[in-house]
Amino acid sequence: MNDDMNDDFDSGLLEEELRQAAAVLDPLPPALLQIAVDAYALYDLDARVAELTFDSLVDAIPVRGATDVPRMLTFTAGEVMLDVEVTAEGLMGQVLPPRPARVEVLGGPQTTVPLTTDDLGRFTTAAPPSGPFALRLRTDDDVVVTEWLRA
Repeated sequence: MNDDMNDDFDSGLLEEELRQAAAVLDPLPPALLQIAVDAYALYDLDARVAELTFDSLVDAIPVRGATDVPRMLTFTAGEVMLDVEVTAEGLMGQVLPPRPARVEVLGGPQTTVPLTTDDLGRFTTAAPPSGPFALRLRTDDDVVVTEWLRA
């Protein structure tokens, strides 16, 4: 190709068109997407995985007439417990026993700003997760990652 043809050729536009065509003609199976999301969580191999021990969508008794109730989650990893409330306004959580920690909301390959817990182990974020998410908790001597969940 000559240089004039290279200037007119937009590789970014071609890549986007190919992505759109692949999404329509050969969509990613949901099970494969879940496997990829789960594998992403393993990049921090020193982390302990916190097990989901309570999910209000599964374990709570629905209240008649209640609408837009927050989703309550509890994760446990040994002696560390993480209580999280998911609402349309964001996340609120608490690390128990209370300790200084940084909490990251993982939602795929995008970077997140770590949240810092207060003296009671509480943290909040105004950005609700928009898809599959997990939480990574970092203390001075420990890293804990929760299971991935759909928002």
